[in-house]
Amino acid sequence: MSEFWLISAPGDKENVQALERMNTVTSKSNLSYNTKFAIPDFKVGTLDSLVGLSDELGKLDTFAESLIRRMAQSVVEVMEDSKGKAQEHLLANGGLKEKMKCLKIDLTSFVTHFEWDMAKYPAKQPLVSVVDTIAKQLAQIEMDLKSRTAAYNTLKTNLENLEKKFMGNLFTRTLSDIVSKEDFVLDSEYLITLLVIVPKPNYSQWQKTYESLSDMVVPRSTKLITEDKEGGLFTVTLFRKVIEDFKTKAKENKFTVREFYYDEKEIKREREEMARLLSDKKQQYQTSCVALKKGSSTFPDHKVKVTPLGNPDRPAAGQTDRERESEGEGEGPLLRWLKVNFSEAFIAWIHVKALRVFVESVLASVEIPGLQLNNQDYFPYVYFHIDLSLLD
Repeated sequence: MSEFWLISAPGDKENVQALERMNTVTSKSNLSYNTKFAIPDFKVGTLDSLVGLSDELGKLDTFAESLIRRMAQSVVEVMEDSKGKAQEHLLANGGLKEKMKCLKIDLTSFVTHFEWDMAKYPAKQPLVSVVDTIAKQLAQIEMDLKSRTAAYNTLKTNLENLEKKFMGNLFTRTLSDIVSKEDFVLDSEYLITLLVIVPKPNYSQWQKTYESLSDMVVPRSTKLITEDKEGGLFTVTLFRKVIEDFKTKAKENKFTVREFYYDEKEIKREREEMARLLSDKKQQYQTSCVALKKGSSTFPDHKVKVTPLGNPDRPAAGQTDRERESEGEGEGPLLRWLKVNFSEAFIAWIHVKALRVFVESVLASVEIPGLQLNNQDYFPYVYFHIDLSLLD
């Protein structure tokens, strides 16, 4: 990404001299690459209204920048294992020209080829109305972002909590994915199968002594189910009436009886819950392989259809099945929403920058009447910074 300065300077009617003078000064030391940043003529209004807008636009600028950074971070978080691909989704709608309407382009190209969107923000409207439209749009995006990320984070937390049950040691982890019905004596009035954790160095001792730890232990009833770095999980079958005695004797011999009783319905429920959460989470961010294999998004060759704003899940009019597949049919709703609305928020932010340049330039010309461009010096009215490097 790049850093930009939007600079407003006095110039001739076509603003050619100011740009040429800028190019002359900066090219000597290769300081920058300069392009025009076209801003329409707005209805200026009163000086009081401009002063009020100056303050409001400053706050809106900060809010918009914060919002797009949060959305960029959300894309990175949602992509998870594909974080390196996140930049491919931080794009902007291509512009107003007919050949650009179906494009999404990289953010640098959008800034350097900026065009004011007359359809969204009519320049003939009072400036107050234009600013209000942008503010409402950004506020709505932020509200949606909060609700969607909250739902995703809740899902993620629930899944992480459930995953912890499958990742601990034999003393703490769930056993529903380890044991099976065949490992237990079930539906017996007198017999019960217990699970015992035995340290690895004590395997031999367990085999020699488990039958004599208590009365009424079924001979040759032990079986190793699984093991981890520290020990193994063994079954043992005995009469129900001696459970407590067996537990006491096992503890004395450094064998730990794991409190677990096979409940087929509960195990099935736990497995289904895990599968459901995994599926729900995957659907929120899943990205199709086709979408991730797209080439460079450098302006103007990167041609990707824009998903309709009103409903990100609805394909654009006239799209073929092949086109829908190629632009990310496999993307989950959260990632799809982030892509579309990141573009909208970024575009709104750059329009806010343009408004600030205009308003501050008018105010500067009022405060310093009759200011002319000096032949020897380049004197800017106002300048604003756009730092896209923080989106990397």
